[in-house]
Amino acid sequence: MGTQRQHLTIADICQELGISRRTFYEWRAKKRAPRCIKLPNGDLRIRRTDLEAWLESREEAA
Repeated sequence: MGTQRQHLTIADICQELGISRRTFYEWRAKKRAPRCIKLPNGDLRIRRTDLEAWLESREEAA
């Protein structure tokens, strides 16, 4: 079993969630995306723990 990266790129997030970059940026503009880290070069990274917490907060009771 491989190790998971701690910080994910937007491409990683989009692939994992099955969404387009446009959708991710729309969610971000609406403050509905996971917390992001903005690097000095303008790139964004998302901590895996923040993604997991964000996903858990969106779970609905069956």
